[in-house]
Amino acid sequence: MTDQPTPLFHLAFPVSNLEETLTFYRDVLGCDTGRSSDHWIDFDFWGHQVVAHLSPEEAGKSSMNDVDGHAVPAKHFGLILEWEQWEELAERLENEGIDFIIEPYVRFEGKPGEQATMFFKDPSGNALEFKAFRNKDQIFAT
Repeated sequence: MTDQPTPLFHLAFPVSNLEETLTFYRDVLGCDTGRSSDHWIDFDFWGHQVVAHLSPEEAGKSSMNDVDGHAVPAKHFGLILEWEQWEELAERLENEGIDFIIEPYVRFEGKPGEQATMFFKDPSGNALEFKAFRNKDQIFAT
């Protein structure tokens, strides 16, 4: 590894309704907004740039895979947060009445890669996963 700063990621994803997307990412997840048009919105996703593009025909489509006894959307995105951030977000989402695909829990408990995780969908049906590791050295553990 080098001493280079960690790059930021950019992700563009399809949505079916920009107004609902704006409300969800800004008001529920707490993301600031950047540039926008009638067809897209930039969000500050914990320092990363994610862009919601109006494309109703593509939004929310994904198959499922079995992971640790749960049906996990094959297509999803999210973040690895600090443990305390993850707990705060899980509590906020529960208070907002978010309908979880997979409720917040700790998976692979006692095994390599033990992590807290939760899955839910945005209003366009795009799946998001937020997770946390008590030990970040376990992120790529096998």
